[in-house]
Formats: sequence, structure tokens, C-alpha cells
Amino acid sequence: MSGTSLDGLDLCYCHIGNTKGNWSFEIIKSKSIAYSSAMQTELKDSIYLKAEDLLQFHNTYGTWLGEQVKQFIEAEKLDPEYIASHGHTTHHRPEKGLTFQIGSGQHLANACGHKVICDFRTNDVALGGQGAPLVPIGDQLFFEEYDFCLNLGGISNISLVQKGKRIAYDIGLANMILNYITRKIDLDYDDEGALARSGHINEAMLTKLNALRYYLLPHPKSIGYEWFVEEVVPIVEACDDTTENLLHTSVHHICEKVAQQIKLNSTKDQNTLFVTGGGALNHFLIEVLSKKLMGHTEVIVPEREIIEFKEALVFALMGALRAEKEINVLKSVTGAKRDSSSGVIYLPA
Repeated sequence: MSGTSLDGLDLCYCHIGNTKGNWSFEIIKSKSIAYSSAMQTELKDSIYLKAEDLLQFHNTYGTWLGEQVKQFIEAEKLDPEYIASHGHTTHHRPEKGLTFQIGSGQHLANACGHKVICDFRTNDVALGGQGAPLVPIGDQLFFEEYDFCLNLGGISNISLVQKGKRIAYDIGLANMILNYITRKIDLDYDDEGALARSGHINEAMLTKLNALRYYLLPHPKSIGYEWFVEEVVPIVEACDDTTENLLHTSVHHICEKVAQQIKLNSTKDQNTLFVTGGGALNHFLIEVLSKKLMGHTEVIVPEREIIEFKEALVFALMGALRAEKEINVLKSVTGAKRDSSSGVIYLPA
């Protein structure tokens, strides 16, 4: 799994089972590989590449993924049935029928020597869906006891049951804006939100972020890096303020929008919110969110391995569902014409 926060590659070796229709999981081994600054830049700037150069990067990145997988397998003496790969999203324009995740499945399979299941989004977009978010199938099958499941990756997205059906959508910003700000001072991220905690709200910036048009759209809806570059970066760049204040303001914006959606969609007085993704490790963000939801929703942060590897785990589940020809993308989430069993299978040459 590689996400929009651009922090690195997550590898997760899981045992996934199904007993009488009840799915279960166990994370056996996991590892995160931080991207070099050069790789971060290459991934970030890939949206600007010409078609030929993008396809070449698609192939070389796929080979690199396969090499990392092979090293992980050999170092831990693993015996996987298949590799499920999300790849890295470079382009996501579902309104134009377009989504693209680099990391060629064939190159990945050839490099690691194992069957690969990848490209989980394209089929849903071809069926008129958003192709995102995809993690809610894991929320439904692995974490259904919680009222809301929130993922704080580069983007914040939420999953819940509404009128008997699982729905989900991208709420808006999360680590993408925080990491963009810290990288200006050569920090990959704000450790535990310490810098943000010491800042103050920039009211003008907060007002502009809260007024972003995306927040007014109905679900199903999703966003990608292009939206961030076009809509959010100009707001950040126009603010002549300290790093601490920019981070503090961004955290409050993220939490305001999350809390707003929780309250809008809750059907009872007391709720549970299960939080994963890198943002769950930002102590200041979780404190702010908990305060905004106090008396209404309990914010639950699980153990670190689930926080960091839930998305990788769910894509392993999606691979299992695809291998069994079972539904792994829900139309109630994406707005597609029908549910689907999505993903393309590649065998090593």
C-alpha cells in the first residue's frame, strides 16, 4: 500500500479466513519502507509527466515494488499465496472516467516471482463509480462493530451504515496538508502533532479551507492529489504565517470537517468512531477531534499495527475476495451501476 501522504510503502503479511461467511484476519508480519526524498518528489510530480514517461515510471515503480516484496518475503521466510497491491495513485478523475495507479502488476509479479492482484479501482470507474474509497469493504467485514470508521491518511475518509447499506466517501483533508507544510522545513511529518500544538489558529486560512467547494458536494464523492494541488496549495501558499500556526489551523480544519460529518450522519446519542491511518498517531489531532465530539462520540484509536497497516490489510482482503470471485467493491459506497469483484490478476513470467 502506498498512499497520498507520500510517506512510504506499507507491507503486510496476513492470514485471512472465512468461516461460515464470517471473515477474520491476523497480521503476521509488517514493515514500512520510507520513501527517499527523491522518490517522494518523483511520485508527487508524476501527475505532470507526459504519457510515455508516466508509463515508463509505471513499469519501473512496479519493478521496485516487486523487489521490496521479494526482500520482505525472503527476510521473513514467508510463503504468500498472492500479492495484493494498491499501487500509487497518480491520477484520479472519476468524473472523466479516469483513475490510474502506477506500479505495473506484471512487472511486480516478475520481480517478486508471485501471483499479483492489483488495479482495484479501474473497473468501478468503468461502471460509473468513484473508484474510491475502497477500504469500506474491510470496515464491513472486519470492523462492523463500530458506528463510524475513519481513515486519516493523506485524505480523510469515513465509512458507516446508512439505511442498512454501507456508505463511505472522502471527507476532505488530512495528512496531505500537514505533510506539505512540514516538508517546507525539511520535516517528513509533525511528530505526534507537537508543532501544531504550539501554534494558534489563522482565522483567514481556516475560513478559506472551510469554504472549499468540495465540502458542499453530496456523496458518493472522492478526491485526489490533483484537487489538493489546484484547490488547497494556493490557500497555504497565500498565508504568510509560522509553520506552527499553519499546522494548528489545518488540524482544526480537519477535525471540524470530520466532526461535522459524524454529527450529520449519527442516528443515536452515543456513537463509536474507530480511527486508523497515520493521522491517528497525531496526538494533538486526536485530542482536538475528541473535544469536538465530546458527549456525542467516543473516539477509539486501536493498537499501532492496526493504525499503520489497516489499509494494507484491507487490500489483502480485497485480493482474497477477488481470488474467490466475491464482491469487493460496493456500489453503495462508490455510486457505480453495480457491485463488483474488481482487480486484475498477473502471473510471473
